[in-house]
Amino acid sequence: MRILIADDHDLLRDTLVLFMESQGISASSVKDLSSALDSIRKDGPFDLVLLDFGMPGMNGLEGLKTALNEKGAARVALMSGIAPRDVAEQALTIGAAGFLPKTLPAKSLANAIRFMAMGEQYAPIDFMTAATEEGPSHPMAERLSKRELQVLQGLCEGKSNKEIARDLELMEPTVKLHVKTLYRKIGAANRTQAAMLAKEAGLF
Repeated sequence: MRILIADDHDLLRDTLVLFMESQGISASSVKDLSSALDSIRKDGPFDLVLLDFGMPGMNGLEGLKTALNEKGAARVALMSGIAPRDVAEQALTIGAAGFLPKTLPAKSLANAIRFMAMGEQYAPIDFMTAATEEGPSHPMAERLSKRELQVLQGLCEGKSNKEIARDLELMEPTVKLHVKTLYRKIGAANRTQAAMLAKEAGLF
């Protein structure tokens, strides 16, 4: 697996490259969008390209769109320490392989990179649901714990218990227990019904 990391912070960039190499992932790095595009054209194809949202040349999501059009970048993901949830949602909508907050633990980052390189789309559930916690309460949401809501979102996205466990960094039996509990709380008989009830209620 070959990845390209584009970030204007030297220390972070070098640290990420060293860590990825220690995980058996071949990584190279550049400091801005222009250099990233040059590298994609000259050194590609890459299995995954990681772009820092705030680095020079990005111009918001325009830089992501430009990179997505390059033939040597099979998959392009956005990473940021400052971008809000709506930026992450827009990035995923226009075709990003994923969104990685810079607060993500190193082990989770490596797993996310492998996940995205395999063709999946990734965004941490904790980050994607954080903005909704301060919003108006919902009768169904009030019945569930924060973790049960996260598991329910995974069900709505069609994920398996194993995938949900990986996303939330939980053991698979723990996820199964949460699934069973939330079924009882919302009156669902199975995964499909739980997802339908949540979507009909406008939870996700």
